[in-house]
Order: sequence, then structure tokens, then C-alpha cells
Amino acid sequence: MSPPKPNLPELSESSPETRAPSRKEQLMHALQEVQGMQLAFIGLHNGLVQALAGGGMEEPAALARKTNTDKGYVLRWCEAAYAFGLLEEEGGAFMLSDEGRAYLPDQPGTLMPLAVHSLLGGHMTLRAAELTRTGERPGEVVLGEQAAILPWFGPMLAANFGPLFEQHILPGVPVFEQADRKGGLAVDLGCGNGWYLRKLAQRMPGLRGLGIDGIGENIRQAEKLAQEEKLDHRLTFQEGDIYTFSLPEPADLIAMNRALHHVWDDKERVFKILADHLKPGGAAVIWEPNWPVELAALRQPGKRGMAVQNLAEHIQGNHFLQPDEICQQMEKAGLKAHVFLFMNGNEQVVVGRK
Repeated sequence: MSPPKPNLPELSESSPETRAPSRKEQLMHALQEVQGMQLAFIGLHNGLVQALAGGGMEEPAALARKTNTDKGYVLRWCEAAYAFGLLEEEGGAFMLSDEGRAYLPDQPGTLMPLAVHSLLGGHMTLRAAELTRTGERPGEVVLGEQAAILPWFGPMLAANFGPLFEQHILPGVPVFEQADRKGGLAVDLGCGNGWYLRKLAQRMPGLRGLGIDGIGENIRQAEKLAQEEKLDHRLTFQEGDIYTFSLPEPADLIAMNRALHHVWDDKERVFKILADHLKPGGAAVIWEPNWPVELAALRQPGKRGMAVQNLAEHIQGNHFLQPDEICQQMEKAGLKAHVFLFMNGNEQVVVGRK
């Protein structure tokens, strides 16, 4: 005689075990992913994640002492980070999980930029919501309104775009190697924390570099990092802006990385300045997001973020550009333009040779 079958409920198409998650459930899951990134940012900004990088277990009170932070906040952060899988726990002590370790800034493919974006995107969304009624466009000052985010701009850009530059743009645009063979001067306008010049100097031993940025914190970071990487004998950094900078000699290469759209209203003046500071045969190298000609292209998953970012650019008084617009201004300034496209056409590098 066979044993009696357990009295199990029949599964219907609408049972949670069989049905696809609803749109609301999908969005709730996505929201939790964002919350996890925000928790990672809190840990990064206060050095908690970095303090746990050695792999050992730490009690919250000891972690607070090590990072000079408040033990009450650290306890609650540890609990929340554990809930989201960023930490593991044993006997009231915590250590980084593999998920938490992935946010360390020096990890290959670090998730740190996503943590920064989760806060920056929220801030810009709130500002857009406020300003849509008034029509105000306060400019780049909005980027500095959240003091906790500002120091992370340079590391975020370096992690986001450094690999693309090293692996694709640097070998794909001949002007870099040509300037290197001359032992020339490369200038980066709006250099941030100097990541672009440092990547360039690591691969091009003949080049000398000068980085210029309007934010003193960026210059301090750039000088420190160049010294740590033993590149400070070839790289220098100074505070300044595109309208008033001076060079010790005409440049072989002047780079503007995702910065031209910030000064596009003065485009004729900007391109004249670039041309005037270049040697004969030198080149302006402009790296920008490639705004699509057809609106329908923005529906592509790889371009959606660009559309949201362009709304944030509108707050700052800017908008993204198409290659033809940039080439036209280069030609007006006497520079012969050539366009290189990367990342399925999402990124454009326009080279203007004098």
C-alpha cells in the first residue's frame, strides 16, 4: 500500500511560485538595488568600506574608532549593509562580503561609480523637479551643492572612463602616439583629478603633461596621485580656466574630456583659444558623449542614461552635442577635423589638427 500523498495546495497560474513578477515588484526590487548602492556610498565616504578591506572582522564600536566616526551611526550602517549583502556577520562583528568588496575604488571594474551616481542622480532629479516650474538654470554650481559627492567626482570619472580610454581610445586615435614621438606637451583642460594625463603618461613615456582645472580640490588630488605614481617629474597641475590659462610653450595636444558642452555658448571663442595655443601640426582632442541625430535612438538601453544626463546638463546651462556641430566649429577655427566613434557610437572623439 502506497503512503498517503501530502495535502499540498495546487499551484495556479496566479500563484507567486509560478507567475512572473508584476511591474510594481520589479520596481521595488530595482529600488532595493539603489538602496544598496547608497549604503555602499555611505561606507565609502566615511572610510568604513576601506577600513574593512583587509578582510578581518570588526565590531562596530572598533570600526567607529578606527574611522573616527560615530559608533551609533556605524552600528546602524553595519546592520543595514549586512541586510543588503555588503557585509557578513559573526558574533556581533562584521567583515566585507564579495559584494561589498566590489565597491572598493581600487578593485578592477569597481562598482564605486554606481554608488556615486545613485546619490548624484537623486540630487539632480530633485533639482530638475524644482526648477521645471521656474525655468531657472543655475549652472554648474548645482554639482557642488552636495559636499559629500564633490570629492568623488574625480575617482568616479577615472573609474568610469579610464578603462575605455586605455583600451580603445588611446590605441584607436593616432594623434597620441604622434605627440609621444615628438616628446611633446599634452594639456588637459578641465583635468579633474588628473586621471586622463596619468593614463596617457603611463603609456606614452615621451609626453609631458599639464592639467588645468578650476576646482582646487581636483588639483590637490591630481598632484598627490601623480606623485604616488611617480609621474610628477613629467606632469604638472595648476588651477585655472579655459579663458585665462597660459602655457610654457605651444602644445602638441590639447584635450577636453566631456567638457566642451559646458562652454558651448562661447564656442567660437573657445576654438580660437585652442587653435592659438597649438603648435603647427598640433591637435585639439575633444571627447564628448555622442548625442544621436534620431530621437528614437534614445530608446536603446545603452543610450537611455545619456537622455537623463542631458536633462541634468540642462540644469547647468548645457546640452550634449553631435559630431557635425563640433567639426563645423573646428573648421571655422582653421582645424582639420576627424571623428572617431567608440562604445557602439555612444562616445565621440573629434580630433582637430592645426
